Amino acid sequence: MIVLAVAMTCSVDYLTRREPHRRAHIERLLGLRAAGTLVAGGPHPDGRGADLYYRVPAPEALRPLVEEDPYFVAGAWTGYRARAFATFVDPWEAPPVVLDGSRRAWLVEGPAVDPDLAQLALVELRGQGRMAFGGLFPDGAAHAAAVAGGPETATGWLAATGSWKAADLTARPWLYVL
Repeated sequence: MIVLAVAMTCSVDYLTRREPHRRAHIERLLGLRAAGTLVAGGPHPDGRGADLYYRVPAPEALRPLVEEDPYFVAGAWTGYRARAFATFVDPWEAPPVVLDGSRRAWLVEGPAVDPDLAQLALVELRGQGRMAFGGLFPDGAAHAAAVAGGPETATGWLAATGSWKAADLTARPWLYVL
């Protein structure tokens, strides 16, 4: 099984377009999570995109997972791009669903100085409660969900491990829905 980070592109009228389908979308995602297919997901606070993390046997298994979602069928999602993780650190547990936007997180990205040590650093950061999950892509770039603090704090946590250079890290806001 592989884990894919899937970046969704949303329509300009995403909030309006998604509303009639939101319940069906969330119920579908909960079913996928219960089956072990969905790791996590949530939108960007500005409504311009969403990031979801799927566990699939092969990359081609992603297409129906995305394209049969009520948001994609309704046009709330207009496109997507997937990247497969080379290594992935799973969340300790599936968090409860939070639909009100109150569970804010930061998606931290940047090239690792040493990918092997970076993988261990992500495990340690998860153990410290700073990262919910994350991993490394084949090119050595990290992608991790920081669960507290602001962007400087989130990038600082990774940089403090010595596995990343602070200047190479970015953090963008994300609503950690499930």
